[in-house]
Amino acid sequence: MINRIKTLEISTQAKLACAYSGVAWGLYWIPLRLMDQAGIYAAWSTVLFYAVPFLFFLPLTRQRWLSIRQSKKSYHWIGIAAGCSLVLYANAMLYTEVVRGILMFYLTPIWSLLLARVLLGEAITPPRVAAIILGVAGLFTILGIDQGTLLPGNIGDWMGLLAGLGWAITAVLLRQDDGSHAQEFSTWYFFYGTIAAILLAVSPIAGEIQVPEIAAIVEVLPWFLIVAPILLIPGIYSAFWGAPHLNPGVVGLFFMTEISVATITAALWANEPFGLREITGVVLISLAGLSEFIWPFLQTKVGVERAN
Repeated sequence: MINRIKTLEISTQAKLACAYSGVAWGLYWIPLRLMDQAGIYAAWSTVLFYAVPFLFFLPLTRQRWLSIRQSKKSYHWIGIAAGCSLVLYANAMLYTEVVRGILMFYLTPIWSLLLARVLLGEAITPPRVAAIILGVAGLFTILGIDQGTLLPGNIGDWMGLLAGLGWAITAVLLRQDDGSHAQEFSTWYFFYGTIAAILLAVSPIAGEIQVPEIAAIVEVLPWFLIVAPILLIPGIYSAFWGAPHLNPGVVGLFFMTEISVATITAALWANEPFGLREITGVVLISLAGLSEFIWPFLQTKVGVERAN
């Protein structure tokens, strides 16, 4: 009984951690756009987003160097998958509309549930089926199913779509851990993410983007050194701690809090559309994220009514 309660508590904490991580990522676009406006253009702003947090981890890395140096190969694969995935995700919000890039990313629950079923043999339960339906309905609502094709329309859309698939792979790999190696995962994530960001910045995909001047970097560092430990590092650490305790599909669903946060903030500060269609989509996607909490209460209520 005690073990069952403890497991339930950890599961609840993991869900809250993933929801918090989603909120943090929902605000991710704001410092990215600010850096772009400050002269650290497009893909190069992503390089700073990974390189600076990695420097924060260096003192901790030194303390646990033996553990990190002896990391399993799977840790590196997690770092590579997560780093590449979220580098693409960050750039998606620079190469397309914030909401569109994020929603392309949030096909993740579908990939995750299917991968978890095929690779881990985990069941696709009724609340998860309902969550997929609600999430996809919200996605189509915001993108505008009545306006024609919903296929990716530009390079930013494709980045968001590939980022979602990459994160689904990350979530499945994380499921094989017990959540006690979040620091190692975070270290390798920022390490491989920095490499991926640099490779993308110098690739033909990024186009002819000027390498940022030292003066531009110095100008943004004061406020970015505050953003990194408050927003970026806790957001990714929460994800790496919470994800191993949950089904990969559930992880993706709780990250959907990001959509609501990003949609609202983009409407307020980036003048992106936010009308009835967007509100309806956000509500549907939020309900998808809450389905895991709502389902047990519905079952309890039905059981009580039948008993009476």
